[in-house]
Amino acid sequence: MSSATPHPLGKPLEFLDDRIGLAKLVKKNIRKVFPDHWSFLLGEIALYSFIILLLSGTFLTLWFKPSMQEVVYSGPYLPLRGVHMSEAFSSTLHISFGVRGGLLMRQIHHWSAMLFIGAMTLHMLRTFFTGAFRKPRELNWLLGTILLQLGLVEGFTGYSLPDDLLSGTGLRFIEGLLRAFPVVGTYLSYFVFGGAFPGDVVIPRLYPVHILLLPGVILALITAHLALVVYHKHTQFPGPGRTNQNVVGYPLLPVYMAKAGGFFFIVFGVTALMGALFQLNPVWVYGPYNPSQVGAGTQPDWYMGWVEGGLRIMPNWETHIAGFTISWNIFIPGFGLLGLMAVVLALYPFIESWVTGDRREHHLLDRPRNQPVRTAFGVAGMTFYGLLWIGGGNDILATTFHLSINAITWFLRFAIFIGPVIAFLITKRICIGLQRADRDRLLHGRETGIVMRAPNGEVSEIHAPLDPEEAWAIASHDRQEPLEVGSGVDAHGVADPHFRRRKLRARASRFYFSDQLQVPTKAELEAAHGNGHGHELANGNGHARELAEGNGHGEGTKQVGAGGGSTRSEH
Repeated sequence: MSSATPHPLGKPLEFLDDRIGLAKLVKKNIRKVFPDHWSFLLGEIALYSFIILLLSGTFLTLWFKPSMQEVVYSGPYLPLRGVHMSEAFSSTLHISFGVRGGLLMRQIHHWSAMLFIGAMTLHMLRTFFTGAFRKPRELNWLLGTILLQLGLVEGFTGYSLPDDLLSGTGLRFIEGLLRAFPVVGTYLSYFVFGGAFPGDVVIPRLYPVHILLLPGVILALITAHLALVVYHKHTQFPGPGRTNQNVVGYPLLPVYMAKAGGFFFIVFGVTALMGALFQLNPVWVYGPYNPSQVGAGTQPDWYMGWVEGGLRIMPNWETHIAGFTISWNIFIPGFGLLGLMAVVLALYPFIESWVTGDRREHHLLDRPRNQPVRTAFGVAGMTFYGLLWIGGGNDILATTFHLSINAITWFLRFAIFIGPVIAFLITKRICIGLQRADRDRLLHGRETGIVMRAPNGEVSEIHAPLDPEEAWAIASHDRQEPLEVGSGVDAHGVADPHFRRRKLRARASRFYFSDQLQVPTKAELEAAHGNGHGHELANGNGHARELAEGNGHGEGTKQVGAGGGSTRSEH
């Protein structure tokens, strides 16, 4: 065949190019550059886990029957033959024992759900600790917060569908939360369950929510999330040649697409391996749901354990008003904790921006140690979450370690308030200590362990110059000073009507930055390098001084050339 033979796709592609500019659009995006760092893979794991959820969930829908109609089981699992159960539970058993590969697919689906929420959580923690939520990415942070909340709801709806004893206990948990809602709780419960619990409509109602509504919304939000990542360009860690105006990394095609495609199959393979080797949610052991029974040691999936812990350690507080009972012991840890997480996560970027007065765009990430207060807040939140999570398994801890369940509960009631404060203070001091160590290395270089004696008898240790990339990482953060409030009156003696608000903001700013160690200035570097200690640094490492001249705001970075030859820089 002649090489001049037209390609079969030529005409359709030319048609699209003439009408929507396909060639220009594709050319621009396939050469888009993405930075390379292992922590950025956390978001990809969440994305790939969601894709696996869609694929495995499609397989399961072919055999699952979302019905609460009672049947007598006559399938291959002998211990449950002749037992009355719902069609939902019977079809789940059929998938597990009667469909070739069905149990493996159930396991893959459940493990990928665990991995999806876990990867989202870690991805948001990475975003928080590195400051990737700052302008212009506040909207993307909000989308991530919504996705996390929807992921929790989606996981719980899927967990409830088999109608086994464990999932039915979880639905009883939700019924209690709905009833705890003041005044209208009973009406909400009857609306959701179609009458008195458990009713016969809740699973048929949860099914379309689980397989259609929530996946569709999550898919739309993920698409918007990724579109904003492309539009804003990806954040990157500081380093030689990396500024707020460029991205140093690899192009989408062919490098990044090949890596991303390979990583998808790694995630899929690991998920399949876990599904094949590690048993999860063996519903045949629990049996069909019976409202009069609760399994010993019943635990929710890990991502809802912290809410369960809040319910278990909450004191028995109730209020009786006008014939209504308000169960604070259920309402506060149930709706309160979920609402608190959503509100705090959603508002934090705007709170930090208001406190710091920082309205600039940020495309370079922070090292967590360089933001000690933010990092301390994050660790305090993790401590709060972890203590609640422990509370969700207080009965397991008591039986395993032969402890009093009451002692564990009372300990957690106090620790839930004291623990985060202690974690905050310790984390902040650790970050400041690491900052001091970094500043010392920047000023005096790296300790070599070689001690020399001068002719005048003075003994000193030789300090070697830092690696340029290490010096860059240490010195590339901003100099941050607390906001000044002023006197409250202008030059004409007129009082500032917003003085109290500005004073509050200044106090919050001092709380954030009062203990912050600043990047050394040019004068400080010259003084340190000229005193006989670390003179090798002054001769061999000019990167730190260049950054100090720019005070970490980018002026210094402009003086440094691009990165290594294996990377591409997008401006």
